[in-house]
Amino acid sequence: MKEVTREVYLKWYEDMLFWRKFEDKLAALYIQQKVRGFLHLYNGQEAVLAGALHVMNLGGKDKMITAYRNHVQPIGMGVDPKAVMAELLGKVTGTSKGMGGSMHIFSKEHGFYGGHGIVGAQIPVGAGMAFADKYFNTGGVTLTYFGDGAARQGSLHEAFNMAMLWKLPVVFICENNGYAMGTSVERTANHTDIWKLGLGYEMPCGPVDGMNPVKVAEAMHEAMERARRGDGPTFLEMKTYRYRGHSMSDAQLYRSKEEVEEYKKIDPITQVLDVIKEKNYATDAEIEAIDERVKDLVEECATFAEESDFPEAQQLYDVVYEQENYPFIPHRL
Repeated sequence: MKEVTREVYLKWYEDMLFWRKFEDKLAALYIQQKVRGFLHLYNGQEAVLAGALHVMNLGGKDKMITAYRNHVQPIGMGVDPKAVMAELLGKVTGTSKGMGGSMHIFSKEHGFYGGHGIVGAQIPVGAGMAFADKYFNTGGVTLTYFGDGAARQGSLHEAFNMAMLWKLPVVFICENNGYAMGTSVERTANHTDIWKLGLGYEMPCGPVDGMNPVKVAEAMHEAMERARRGDGPTFLEMKTYRYRGHSMSDAQLYRSKEEVEEYKKIDPITQVLDVIKEKNYATDAEIEAIDERVKDLVEECATFAEESDFPEAQQLYDVVYEQENYPFIPHRL
């Protein structure tokens, strides 16, 4: 695995802080009704992404697919954050010209395949993407993310079985933040160790500290190397926690404020910053400069999104199937 150096820690801190503040801004825009529909935030789970990005082949072979808590992943993979924020505001400068919205960020160019609104739908799709990599011998690995609630979907078992049968280059990752939409893991099954679902398929599997990017990177590296060797999939359960509700409309009646505060003591951003300070990787002034850069970039994204135009009505016709023998709908794309 690539060494976790001073530069890596500083990048982790800046990236995770930006992701957190970017989504905090989205929450504020949602309250102002500038972001409509649903809004599912990633606050608290940033280490799961940071650790994975450290070992991925970015801009190349590796791909990622996830559920609808999907705003910061494409940013981490290289998508312009201004375009992501514009998409959430429904603007034409967004990643899908304002027509995908919060739950459907997508960028084939950067290897990010969504953003899926149907719970668990991305699990077999991720296995299918890995099948394509194996069929065409690309050497790529697909990271397939889902939540603890989606682990109860039948399609998971079908995908696990086929992935093991065909030794597909896929890593299945359950981001277990404890509550699915609002129901604890303890109330949805007679077992609480979700990673053990892999045992029924003799799939290598195990739990990972999803609040620590180093632990995530180590586990992901091992799993991805196994996939690249042609030895098949791995199933990892990232033990993490979300500080906000399932979505912005979640009253969070299923947990106490004290519980949330207790988990904030192991905030992944704070953990990384503590290491930076303990090892003297940066001075207070350098940390403050990072904080200011993050603040400025968030405001830049918000200004860009708010000043962008909404799509014209014509776009509704431009993004549907164009049929040669049905020339009655003009297309301009």
